[in-house]
Amino acid sequence: MGGNGGGNRMHHKQEMHREQKPALVLLLCGFAIVLAWSAIHPHDYFTWGLEIFPAILALAALVFTYSRFPFTTFVYTLIFLHACILFVGGHYTYAEVPLFNWIRDHFHLARNDYDRLGHFAQGFVPALVAREVLLRRKIVLRRGWLFFIVFSICLAVSAAYELLEWRVAVASGSSADAFLGTQGDPWDTQEDMATAGVGALTALIFFSRWHDRFIRTLEERLAVAHPDS
Repeated sequence: MGGNGGGNRMHHKQEMHREQKPALVLLLCGFAIVLAWSAIHPHDYFTWGLEIFPAILALAALVFTYSRFPFTTFVYTLIFLHACILFVGGHYTYAEVPLFNWIRDHFHLARNDYDRLGHFAQGFVPALVAREVLLRRKIVLRRGWLFFIVFSICLAVSAAYELLEWRVAVASGSSADAFLGTQGDPWDTQEDMATAGVGALTALIFFSRWHDRFIRTLEERLAVAHPDS
């Protein structure tokens, strides 16, 4: 009986992965295509490497943890979109993305604001990643504390990235100018973190209920795959 139950659990788990597999294969193919494009004659390979390495680390972590903790397809899709933002920024540098140069010139803005999009995503996507881990691992269940802790995590991630940019700039000198992308703004660091905070708040306020539905669907499938857990 025990052996048969174990076989059923394995079968249900394989079914769950099979349902998610087409979407994940599509996302991985898109990831590889955009990464390959970004590597073809970027602005400079030093900046390119600095900008894309968080996406490569994230991919490695997601592959390593997939069998034990598969995220919702919703979150995987958001991570893919965030990676694309990093790849585009790495290819052109954040201060020289052509579409945002056009927006700057057309609307008579002071700067290319592609980096604001990047920092918005830096708050928005980690908010839902952290939220999913905390909820599904039952680390934080009270919604008020969940909101506060996820928001704090996102601000901490943003601050850590700004510290990384600072140390890279100190270590490499002027070669890190394109990586910093301050465009002469003395408050760029503070505005980057504030934008990440706005991204996190946007995710938590407007997307939490939608995210909950994806989590419930995934947990129902996992409950079938692991009925004794």
